[in-house]
Amino acid sequence: QKKRRAATARRQHLKSAMLQLAATEIEKEAAAKEVEKQNYLAEHCPPLSLPGSMQELQELCKKLHAKIDSVDEERYDTEVKLQKTTKELEDLSQKLFDLRGKFKRPPLRRVRMSADAMLRALLGSKHKVCMDLRANLKQVKKEETDKEKDLRDVGDWRKNIEEKSGMEGRKKMFEAGE
Repeated sequence: QKKRRAATARRQHLKSAMLQLAATEIEKEAAAKEVEKQNYLAEHCPPLSLPGSMQELQELCKKLHAKIDSVDEERYDTEVKLQKTTKELEDLSQKLFDLRGKFKRPPLRRVRMSADAMLRALLGSKHKVCMDLRANLKQVKKEETDKEKDLRDVGDWRKNIEEKSGMEGRKKMFEAGE
């Protein structure tokens, strides 16, 4: 029991030491980010000096608008690149998921078994079910329609076209329509 207590005390001490180290590392990272941000702003954003005349203010506004436009273009380009890369990542992860074979199908074997034998295997020998699928089917006679008779009686299509061409053929079609 003393060994167990010592081991748990040591674990707790190591855990608290690790948490303290992690907290100091987080603080260092935050300070480094702040310094990096200040350096970037000092490099890319010169201090603002407001000119006194109206002409100089207009020129400054034009420069700022041009800078804003260029930054917006860069932002748009980076957003488009980011969208493309995220789409590619999604596609690749889907391909990887498919290649891993999460849905691996077992090799299927042919089984020769009738429907009755399958039911007997599933339901047991108690239930006797007969699976004659064709017994309850209705007999259907095929009726010939007028269109099929016409198509069969037409014969050669060239004769049919020659008969319907010209005014006589149109007259026949018109009279047939009435």
